[in-house]
Amino acid sequence: MESIRPYQPADRAEIYAVCAITGAAGSDARGVYSSDDVLPDVWAGPYVDLQPDLAFVLDVDGQVAGYIIATADTRAFVELYTERWLPHLASRYSAVEPPVTPEDHVLHDGFTPGRMLIPEVDEFPAHLHINLRPEQQGKGWGRRLIRALVDELRSRSVSGVHLGIDPENVGAAAFYERVGFHRLPSDETLFGLAIAPGP
Repeated sequence: MESIRPYQPADRAEIYAVCAITGAAGSDARGVYSSDDVLPDVWAGPYVDLQPDLAFVLDVDGQVAGYIIATADTRAFVELYTERWLPHLASRYSAVEPPVTPEDHVLHDGFTPGRMLIPEVDEFPAHLHINLRPEQQGKGWGRRLIRALVDELRSRSVSGVHLGIDPENVGAAAFYERVGFHRLPSDETLFGLAIAPGP
């Protein structure tokens, strides 16, 4: 049985697993870093811990096979992340400046929450991350997860949502354009989607 449902705290470990399995430009990143938690500690954990009400999962027979996580207000999220997530990150990792290794670069992003304040943040105040296990890709689940999130953002009168991609993940860029996102002028790896107000 397959369904999209709201995130539950018991899903956290499986979301971390999906993030690691898809973390190398869509391919498996397990074993690449000093811990398989490095990527999800930057790209998943903050969202499910700080804004769990904007997390949805693809549930396949009781297992998390994909997810979409987001914040409705990136400016407020950066403040919350700085206050509540950075201490957690600092208790587990050390920032290396300047970053040299791939892990250094991931952690640099984790320790630099201001990077989320893209030039278009006021037009597209929400942002998201989405991942699906490889066996669930190409079945329409990504589109349905985005629809679930956009419907929720629309109900909150959010004007737009954005996301960033790994420039090596050309398949992701094509997918986001197919579902209505467009590249933002400040950076070709950033995509935005305007959200029409509800009825």
